[in-house]
Amino acid sequence: MYDYDLLVVGSANADLVIGVERRPGAGETVLGSDLAVHPGGKGANQAVAAARLGARTALLARVGDDAHGRLLLDSQREAGVDTVGVLVGGAPTGVALITVDPSGDNSIVVSPGANGRLAPEDVSAAGCLFQGSRVVSAQLEIPLETVAAVVRNLAPDSRFVLNPSPPRPLPSEVLAACDPLIVNEHEAKVILGSAAVGDSPEDWARILLAKGPRSVVVTLGAEGALVASAEGVSRVPSVKVSAVDTTGAGDAFTAALAFRLGAGASLAEAAEYAARVGAVTVTKEGAQASFPTAAEVAQQ
Repeated sequence: MYDYDLLVVGSANADLVIGVERRPGAGETVLGSDLAVHPGGKGANQAVAAARLGARTALLARVGDDAHGRLLLDSQREAGVDTVGVLVGGAPTGVALITVDPSGDNSIVVSPGANGRLAPEDVSAAGCLFQGSRVVSAQLEIPLETVAAVVRNLAPDSRFVLNPSPPRPLPSEVLAACDPLIVNEHEAKVILGSAAVGDSPEDWARILLAKGPRSVVVTLGAEGALVASAEGVSRVPSVKVSAVDTTGAGDAFTAALAFRLGAGASLAEAAEYAARVGAVTVTKEGAQASFPTAAEVAQQ
């Protein structure tokens, strides 16, 4: 019935990374390492992560007609993602300028570029992708009105998964479609705003549910995750590993959870699997380069 297990609608960036001994102050120039260029962006990351796990995955995104755009397209195709929905042109490819010091702390400046030009009309024109997708996932590195258009174009029986990152207040139309809304502690508090009461993730999840989502997942890093729905609230234990690099772990978690939900798993079962995928991801350096296959997750 469905051509795709997962359609990801979101951002695609080129990550430009330079290592520095220390980050420069105002008016200061410092020397850094050789420039490293990696494919990134939350949408592109989620699509690659899902495809590595074996999901039939498509990406709806926009990149520039430039070398960075070609890098992103190549990385998607290499992972097995269908790029028929990736639009080219209209602005340069989005880039993230990242400086990293020896302690691992980083400073990031993002130029959204073509991501900011992914418009509601692009979503409407991709109706065949939505009709053919069991689950649709989105993030907030594209315009909010485009995410709202995604909700309006969902197939009747498909499921919508949203990671509201970077966080901002969400319209009720978008909240009501989320099944689940996936947030970390920071994202939960931004969305809750003045309603943020209580210090426990269980409190946040219950208040978020009252705002309209059909279900909520709160990721808690090394403490695992929490799932909440009309059936109740429960904890998902973490998987103990020696973390090397947490970059992209949240994207891998979201992709794995969306894939397993589409395969018929319960929310708790999908979150448990996603926690294992995230755990394997943090044992390797990089974002897309660290995303595991299903076989690697099974060995965890």
